[in-house]
Amino acid sequence: MNSQNIQKLALFLTGIEQRIADNLEFFRKITADYKSGTKTYPAGITEEKGKLLLKFGGVTETLEISWLAARLSKIAGNYDSVAITYEERGTTIFIEADNRNVKMSTRQNARENTVARHNEISLVGNRDYYIKLGQADELLKEIGILSSDGKVKNDMIRKYNQIDHFVELIQELLEELSQRNESITVLDCACGKSYLSFVLNYYIREVMKKPCYFIGLDYSDTVIEASKTMAQNLHYQNMEFKVTDIRDYHARRDINLVISLHACDTATDEAIALAVNNNVGAMVMVPCCHRELLSQLDYKPLEHVLKYGILKARISDALTDGLRGMLLEALGYKVSLLEYISPLETPKNLMIRAEKAGKQNSAALDEYRNLRDLLKVNPTLEKLILKKVEKA
Repeated sequence: MNSQNIQKLALFLTGIEQRIADNLEFFRKITADYKSGTKTYPAGITEEKGKLLLKFGGVTETLEISWLAARLSKIAGNYDSVAITYEERGTTIFIEADNRNVKMSTRQNARENTVARHNEISLVGNRDYYIKLGQADELLKEIGILSSDGKVKNDMIRKYNQIDHFVELIQELLEELSQRNESITVLDCACGKSYLSFVLNYYIREVMKKPCYFIGLDYSDTVIEASKTMAQNLHYQNMEFKVTDIRDYHARRDINLVISLHACDTATDEAIALAVNNNVGAMVMVPCCHRELLSQLDYKPLEHVLKYGILKARISDALTDGLRGMLLEALGYKVSLLEYISPLETPKNLMIRAEKAGKQNSAALDEYRNLRDLLKVNPTLEKLILKKVEKA
């Protein structure tokens, strides 16, 4: 290749260097095919511990990211042409260079939907999905929604609808967070196999095109190891998972959003408290297994209703989340409680969505305390954020 086009190639590759430096967690690989006559000489570049590993001609070199343009363009000087493919999560860039021209093109990583038509029709409501079949197949296969041949498993249709609806319900919140922050960091409490984290990771990075980072917490070694394996399989380097009790976790970076899906009983309170105590601006909780107030509730005017166990349980559930909402409002959060999914699917269908909106409200705190005392209950959440409450 002539020197003029080698310089142009180096300029394009300098842009790739910057892209890797800015998005190292999303970098996947670079491949290059150098040609001389009819022969092709392949090269491959991967990342390891912040360095680039170049494999070419049977030799492996370790490169600093800032050496990439100089090294690949220098090699190009010995050949007639080169075709370079740069891959990161969500985007592929192609560079072609020879003695006549140097050109670059970009493709967003999505393929046509190949799912059978009868499978599409079987999806409840035939809705317009946020996590789309075809585009998100790699993710959906890894978390078990799709079979190996790209079809939605019959027993996973409901799960697919649930996780997609979760994205729909917080999409505006994610947009607001992306406008206020260069990168969105999400903490998933009692993460289990982290399906929501994987789905949100995909949506924020590959649909919204925003940088993001995810932390998953759970006390189970088994589910944490499963989450780590799925992250490795998906090449989602912007995730970490920790075996820990929620109460023992101390954030080492700014958290923008705390989520928790079906954390059992007071584990939801622990997740809310973690968000409050770390001054996190937003949280989304879908509680599960309300038990705490069931044994405490003692309200004489309703004693003839509360003697019916099923009614006492349902009233206790509603009061638990109502008191959570009231306490968050007293601490300056804008709170909404909404139906996450149909109660026909599961009674654990309430979502608490809260955003820090202003200063603490002493009048709202008095209302909370009055109701708490009237019901003769002692909610865990208040004890977990005691210092915040005392300042209000």
